[in-house]
Amino acid sequence: MNLERRLGLFPITNIVIANMIGAGIFTTTGLLMGDLGDPYLLLALWVAGGIIALCGALSYGALGAAMPRAGGEYAFLSQLYHPLLGFLAGWASFVVGFSAPIAASAIGFSEYFLRAFPSLSADPTILKKILALGAIWLFAGIHTRGIDFGARVQNVLTLLKVALVAGLILAGLLLGSGSAAHFGQGKPFSLSSFAGWKTAGLSLMWILFSYSGWNASTYIGSEIRNPEKTIPRSLLLGTGIVTTLYILINIVFIYAIPPEEMAGVIAVGGLAMGKLFGHSMDAVFSLLVSFALFSSLSAFLILGPRVYYSMAKDGVFIKELASVNPLTKVPNRSIILQGALSSIMVVSGTFDQILTVMGFALGIFPLFAVAGTFRLTRLCNTGKRFPGHPWAPAVYLVAGMCILTLSFFQRPAESSMAIASVLAGLPVYLYFKGTAKRQP
Repeated sequence: MNLERRLGLFPITNIVIANMIGAGIFTTTGLLMGDLGDPYLLLALWVAGGIIALCGALSYGALGAAMPRAGGEYAFLSQLYHPLLGFLAGWASFVVGFSAPIAASAIGFSEYFLRAFPSLSADPTILKKILALGAIWLFAGIHTRGIDFGARVQNVLTLLKVALVAGLILAGLLLGSGSAAHFGQGKPFSLSSFAGWKTAGLSLMWILFSYSGWNASTYIGSEIRNPEKTIPRSLLLGTGIVTTLYILINIVFIYAIPPEEMAGVIAVGGLAMGKLFGHSMDAVFSLLVSFALFSSLSAFLILGPRVYYSMAKDGVFIKELASVNPLTKVPNRSIILQGALSSIMVVSGTFDQILTVMGFALGIFPLFAVAGTFRLTRLCNTGKRFPGHPWAPAVYLVAGMCILTLSFFQRPAESSMAIASVLAGLPVYLYFKGTAKRQP
């Protein structure tokens, strides 16, 4: 049975927006300010991240229009280059790509929740881990009950999240008691040394984590009506809307909080509301954001297991993951495995370590996919030039390679861990290919 093409532009654009607005925008700005110290450089990097994401969206729009299949990079790289490269992209999604965002969203939830209730525990570190693990397994349980129930929960959470972002921007700029003088404060940042460039590169990689999801509609290309037009439009619309929101919300953060007070704060949204409207609003908003972050956690627990299920169906992954529960009609084993991997990340890593490992690993395969746009004419029989070609893929490729190089020099341990996790997929691929050949 084939998947039906039932989804139009509006729901697909919503999926892109819902996947993009996650833990990153609510958690990374304080960490970035701690490293950069310069509000104007911070805003410039958020703008640069949006431009890079838009260039990626233009490129993926062409790929999705030419190859409207489910699977994202797994499908693109298998067809454009070799099944091994496609498998490694799927493997990266398995070990890092979905597990790390789930862990980051769960940790972000615990940070905001305890900011709303700071007196809950004398040992907040332990309680944060417990809350994060509880959130992961709550939604793993929800999504094993069936896609209809899980989708209804997801819709409510996404609406709450979008309303929160818009409300923070409007209330902060129109009603809040901030100060424009904050933009001129902070410490000077120099790009005259390699150390400065390394810090900027790592910061931009963390920012691109917040923009991740700009390629979301390519993961469900088999279920989109008129994919040649709908996929590119959904990517551009969704990415453009989120880029605008991200720049505005960072302006609100700087308007609300002096740079030295923002530095290193993960729950920066709650701090901003407290500065703008008083301590009581800090607690209320932190509580709302903590539950809004459930939307991202929930979305990744829906998407990730479907990728592993597809790989198992293709015979290049654990065959048990191809199992579908006969009652709920969902891949329960894949969902449970996804929850376990995310839990390991919560227990074993800090927030910035998770960001770095995930950002580096996920930055590799989109480079191959975007470079594949130059192969479309020959391999996919499409002679049409897509909007933005060739400058959009060129900008994305140059920026992406520079960011990965600088990030490696700034955080060699985490970057090496990301590379090792990807290369660990090589023997796994060979094992499953060998197993498939031995079976009749």
